[in-house]
Amino acid sequence: MYEGFAGVYDQVMDNIPYEEWFERLHEYLISHGIKEGSICELGCGTGTMTEKFAGAGYQMIGIDVSPEMLALANAKREENGSDTIYLEQPMEEMELSEPVDAMISVCDSVNYLLHEEQLEGLFSRVKQYLRPDGYFIFDVKTAYCYQQIIGNQTWVEQDEDISYIWENYYYDDRDINEYMLTIFRRREDGLYEKSEEAHYQRAYDIALLREKIEQAGLTFVEAFGSDLKTEPGAMDERFYIVCKE
Repeated sequence: MYEGFAGVYDQVMDNIPYEEWFERLHEYLISHGIKEGSICELGCGTGTMTEKFAGAGYQMIGIDVSPEMLALANAKREENGSDTIYLEQPMEEMELSEPVDAMISVCDSVNYLLHEEQLEGLFSRVKQYLRPDGYFIFDVKTAYCYQQIIGNQTWVEQDEDISYIWENYYYDDRDINEYMLTIFRRREDGLYEKSEEAHYQRAYDIALLREKIEQAGLTFVEAFGSDLKTEPGAMDERFYIVCKE
């Protein structure tokens, strides 16, 4: 997973409003007393959000399971001159040298945890590595998004250097969404190299997430809709969940 996709990830996700997400998350953390200190981003990918928080003065740690994504994140770190630490770890098995003041996870990274046992592991580690009164804010794509917006659709993107086919399937009986990616990357000799990947995500409802959060000994604070401001609605593409130690 992400072996071929890492190289085109930022291009494919260029419609993601990272700056808007950063501003809303930053505003929330500041309003709850976290104006400085350390933040760990779980499922940090290529480090776009991580580096935005580093630029705001936070001591950042980025965790991701993909070495290919982390290689790109480290390139951004060098370009930005930040002191971000990137670690190759599954979020549900994370190990940090010391607790942090906050954790964040965006762009549906938590949806990649397909089993409830993995959720339990995640929240257990969050409990272990959040400082007292520390906050964990994460988003999840909704079943509505998988069923009604993404659905069983196919997207094709083509340019001179990189092209891809993105096929999407949602299995209602298991709440599992499958992405099939076929990527064509142009080599130096002018020929195209093909790679294929399968990605799987699971839709979770707020009630189950709250249950697992409280089971781990964390406090469920609140949930928001896609705008990170209003209450979750039936047609939101993603929810934000806030919990604290």
